[in-house]
Amino acid sequence: MTQQLWPSPAKLNLFLYITGQRPNGYHDLQTLFQFVDYGDSLSFNVRDDSAIVLTTPTDGVADEDNLVVRAARLLQAHAGVSQGAEISLQKRIPMGGGLGGGSSNAATVLIALNALWQCGLCDTELAQLGVTLGADVPVFVMGHAAFAEGIGEILQPVEPEEKWYLIAHPGVTIATPLIFGDPELTRNTPKRTVNVLLDTPYANDCEPIARKRFYEVEQLLSWLLEYAPSRLTGTGACVFAEFDTESAARQVLDKMPTWSRGFVAQGVNISPLHHFREVWLRTAGKA
Repeated sequence: MTQQLWPSPAKLNLFLYITGQRPNGYHDLQTLFQFVDYGDSLSFNVRDDSAIVLTTPTDGVADEDNLVVRAARLLQAHAGVSQGAEISLQKRIPMGGGLGGGSSNAATVLIALNALWQCGLCDTELAQLGVTLGADVPVFVMGHAAFAEGIGEILQPVEPEEKWYLIAHPGVTIATPLIFGDPELTRNTPKRTVNVLLDTPYANDCEPIARKRFYEVEQLLSWLLEYAPSRLTGTGACVFAEFDTESAARQVLDKMPTWSRGFVAQGVNISPLHHFREVWLRTAGKA
């Protein structure tokens, strides 16, 4: 049972607006999160001792800085668990791409170990733990497409259309502080209600900065826009084009420039992680 692969899906920001900046430097956002049926996966072995062992370390990231390890230790301490875990991560989500990989990994750890260690915490409690690891962790823990405000942690479930996406990486990594620290970044987009935003053409306030500072992002978006509505996700570097059908998305994927790489996935409003947990709990007789 513990050797099963728990999904850790990628996300898209279908829109992202920056409505203000706080004295501590954080930015107030209005954004629309949707999951896609593509991502990383993690497997877990419960240990009798309290050790948290990541069997697939990330190059250049110390274990104590890795969100996978930090999430496990956070839950362990919060729930007073004496058991430990061996954790293996199979990575597919590009790092530094704006697809939420690290936050999604942390959420999967919280959800899976809460079940495997039988901590008994609800998703809301796990999300409150998760926000201390990163502002994007709660949406992955709650598992439903959401309109997010604040720094991204105030969530309202929504049901955007589940379109097909060609998600493309331009071959560069963009550090989030580089975008949020740019003096030309729009920081005063007027706040609007979720209903108004859902009926307004979607945009990303970070996109002009990413296009200005990264030639590869500019080139890839310009190319994609010849075929379909296309935008930056998060602070980049990944961009996405939206389609009504899988076949239309794959036709454009087949034409992609050789210097970029991409994949096709469908937007989903319920996280694959939560579908998996439901089946796992039923199989384990705990649903």
